[in-house]
Amino acid sequence: MDMARFMTNWIWTPEWTDTDNMQPGIVYFRKVLSLEEIPEKTDIRITADSRYKLYVNGLFVQKGPQKALDLREWYVDSAVLGPYLKTGENTIAVEVLRYPAYNGSTSHPNANDSLLRTETPHLYIDGGMFSTKTGWKCCVNREIRIVGENERPAPIHAQEEVTATAAFAHWKTAAYDDSAWADALPKLYFDMPMADAPGNLTPRTIPDMEYVYKRFETVSAVREGGQIRDQWNMLIEKDIPLEIPSHSTQVVELSAGAEECGYLLYALKGGGGTEITTLCSECYAYPQPPKPTMTGSMIPSHPKKGDRTDAVHGQLFGHTSVYRTAGYGTDACPEEYEPFAFRTFRYVQLKIETGDAPLTILRFCYRATGYPLLEKTRFTVSDPGFAPVWDISLRTLRRCMHETYMDCPFYEQLQYAMDGRNEILYTYAVSADDRLARQAMEAFRRSQRPDGMVNADAPTIKSNVIPGFSIYYLLMVHDHMMYFGDRELVRRHLPAIDGVLGFFDRSLNDLGMVGRVGGKTMRHKYWSFIDWSDQFEFGTPKASELGCGSVTMESLLYLYGLQHAAELADFAGRPGLAEEYRSRAVSLKEAVVSNCMGVFRGQKLVQDGPGAEEYSVHCQVFAVLTGVVPREEGKAMLQATVGSPEFAQSSVSFMFYLFRALELCGWYEKTDELWNLWRKMVENNLTTCVENDTDERSDCHAWASLMCYELPAVILGVRPAAPGFTRVQIAPQMGRLSYAQGDVITPKGFVHVEWHRDAEGNCNLEYTLPDGILAL
Repeated sequence: MDMARFMTNWIWTPEWTDTDNMQPGIVYFRKVLSLEEIPEKTDIRITADSRYKLYVNGLFVQKGPQKALDLREWYVDSAVLGPYLKTGENTIAVEVLRYPAYNGSTSHPNANDSLLRTETPHLYIDGGMFSTKTGWKCCVNREIRIVGENERPAPIHAQEEVTATAAFAHWKTAAYDDSAWADALPKLYFDMPMADAPGNLTPRTIPDMEYVYKRFETVSAVREGGQIRDQWNMLIEKDIPLEIPSHSTQVVELSAGAEECGYLLYALKGGGGTEITTLCSECYAYPQPPKPTMTGSMIPSHPKKGDRTDAVHGQLFGHTSVYRTAGYGTDACPEEYEPFAFRTFRYVQLKIETGDAPLTILRFCYRATGYPLLEKTRFTVSDPGFAPVWDISLRTLRRCMHETYMDCPFYEQLQYAMDGRNEILYTYAVSADDRLARQAMEAFRRSQRPDGMVNADAPTIKSNVIPGFSIYYLLMVHDHMMYFGDRELVRRHLPAIDGVLGFFDRSLNDLGMVGRVGGKTMRHKYWSFIDWSDQFEFGTPKASELGCGSVTMESLLYLYGLQHAAELADFAGRPGLAEEYRSRAVSLKEAVVSNCMGVFRGQKLVQDGPGAEEYSVHCQVFAVLTGVVPREEGKAMLQATVGSPEFAQSSVSFMFYLFRALELCGWYEKTDELWNLWRKMVENNLTTCVENDTDERSDCHAWASLMCYELPAVILGVRPAAPGFTRVQIAPQMGRLSYAQGDVITPKGFVHVEWHRDAEGNCNLEYTLPDGILAL
């Protein structure tokens, strides 16, 4: 039998062992082509499991593939090689990072929770002479170890320990001798599951990430090595080489000027045996003593944060990687190192320990990366303090947008539904771009479990269910309906949404409310997270352990979901289903009123659980948003609870919903005080927004980018009033501002708004609309 006709474009290395299957590893692939002229057609399709980086003639082209959403499909990217080719010899080089197939363990020390992977490690290129069917050589680089950090569940991105060797010097170039490398092993069609991943290839659905070369701004501190600040500044500013003597140690800390995501780039000369330890950090912070656990053991405490630039009293905390030089670099052909994964940093500490030979650093910079978000909305307001808050908010959103939205790029890098709903709205408000939003909604739809719940984060290799987060997924679809009016998208998601609501419906208890569907993290099947409030243990209200264990917020979220799902069903042409949802909502609202209305010091409030004398701002907020109480009554409830230490308060993650409730009940001026949380971030020299205002674990968490929505959609007042933005509601909330003006992007074009407050306190409003939008 002629087996050649069964060969595919999927290849792998014959050197791969059973041991390799148990740990992450790096495999190099290369192909040399001699070209008399640049071919007219140079486009290829490329993918790999788990990740690839593509180079042509030593120049970086792109990284991929787009993260898979499940194991039924695998994404394949396109690339055009023409701009990188030349006449004569050309080298196509691909670096592949392979993660072990997930075996169900959540304790794998080198796990990457956001990357799905198949049982079939591979590289795939389809594209004429560039195809992987013939001519490819490969080699496993076992001198690169992918390592994890001690802290779980973060980070999930790869750190590296590398012992460089001259055997791989300049392997991406045509001059490299690959005669000792193995011929790549082609896979046969019999080996590939063509209906599932990785055989079932589907085109990329989002744009390629952008890449911008950048320099570090300045030396923030020198910890060891003498008077070397000026020399380091000359290196990072102008690529003036810096020589580090043999048998010496230098510890220097560099500032990028703002939080960045990027690939660190090292270019070195000589210095064989030097060890470079790189620590990436978000800020300077102050160490704290260890704290005891419930078992009596001691665990590290998060450092205390204040002025993020305090290099005098603070220290850098973060993730480390190690590179041991081979020493083959010259001025003309440096020894170059680039970690496979991007790093997140505002500051980088380099600890350089030389051996018998001096090391010359020729260049140290980075290639910044992220989703190509285009900021289109522009504004001016009377409060000059809004501009810096907008700046750190927009930068946070950018840093949390890659192939998926991310909760935080420094730690988990996971796309969570609560975070994602906010990030998507912020993206619409500043750019009217829905491409990453579509990916997010599809990821959550595909994560649905048999009981109807969707995973709290997706895509992911493990289960993590927070019941309320399934409602935030529903809200994403509703938001998209209002902004873009895509009926087919709504119809695609409606069965999953019905499954989510069916879970809650089946979970109703004898009181007619959502019963105990979760609890504290790691102690129950599902996690009843509501918010990172100081008064909630691990984000869960105390009511989950009281009485019947019913958490009122989960009933209110279900109610909110029913109300929005009814509008989705109407839009999809399912009036019967819409009526069913509305009927359920009426019954549920009555149950909340009957079982959860308490009195605290003479003020009627919604309890955190039926009959539980526990109260939070959160329940009052959603009582307003769902119409459980009239707006005027809701205002009194908020006035009694917001800011009072007697009640669980909203942290950053919940502020979006608190602002919506304040707006609905006519108390929007209260937001001026709440913006102090962001003003404090600016005062503390943050360049991005904190994850929460409790322990401030992460300095970059885009659910806090509230200004990106609040200013265009609420203060300027531009929001859709009908699906597809066919009608617009322009209802500015003045708060304590005296004027505002700006151009707000919508899917239909720009809406220009100007308003000012007159002597009587009224809003004098003028606006212009693009074609295709009618005012409400």
